[in-house]
Amino acid sequence: MAEPARSPANIDAGTVAAFGDEWSRFDQGRLDDAELARHFERYFGIFPWDALPAGACGFDMGCGSGRWAKLVAPRVGHLTCIDPSPAALARARALLSGIENTSFLEAGADAAPLAPASQDFGYSLGVLHHVPDTAAALAACTRLLKPGAPFLLYLYYRFDNRPAWFRAIWKGSDLFRAGISRLPPGPKALATDAIALGVYWPLARLAALVERAGADPSSLPLSYYRDASLFTMRTDSRDRFGTPLEQRFTRAEIAGMMADAGLVDIVFSEAEPYWVALGWRR
Repeated sequence: MAEPARSPANIDAGTVAAFGDEWSRFDQGRLDDAELARHFERYFGIFPWDALPAGACGFDMGCGSGRWAKLVAPRVGHLTCIDPSPAALARARALLSGIENTSFLEAGADAAPLAPASQDFGYSLGVLHHVPDTAAALAACTRLLKPGAPFLLYLYYRFDNRPAWFRAIWKGSDLFRAGISRLPPGPKALATDAIALGVYWPLARLAALVERAGADPSSLPLSYYRDASLFTMRTDSRDRFGTPLEQRFTRAEIAGMMADAGLVDIVFSEAEPYWVALGWRR
């Protein structure tokens, strides 16, 4: 039986509102199926689908528009999509309208009305670095898992596997994020679209050319987007520069938080995006 919902906690209201506006503007139903599948594999490549029980029930913490849930739900028994933004949940409901084994909860990680130790799996991708206390949110997610259940996590990295010049570029870009994220929704959308067109797109195309020439483009900024559509670049530019609260972590810090939350046998994906990690509830 589900627990009664608690009062909102560990939520940054400005960030929730920013994501609600983002998902209202970027309908993920427009994303090409092949591109969505490529991105999905990059996150879920280390997920142990074969280890899940028949009819597994799990949760998507911070489901946003439901883009990952769209591909997870057909593989499991039931998927609960959780997000504190009513606007995001409206988008997710629309995207998943033909998938019957889903349900939706308006809540943050620390107040999700699911019974402790009730879920066969869980995941949270690109979400928990946008809450005030990431470690507490991760621990709250872990408490929902049955013993031995897997949890997939993606948190922004602190460029701990990059050279100093790469980190310096990020620090400069973060100054822009601090200003852009405070703009009203309309000007913010224009600014982040301009960044997608003027920065993401040309650098991604350069990386694609380098790859076609037979060289490794992975050291180039934004090379991750070399096979992405402009729609994805616009979405991620908005995500990156339009969000008031952003935290970043090293691989070691993520492993420490996961262990402190009660996750064991932690493994990391060695491919972008960094860092994607998997752990199992002790």
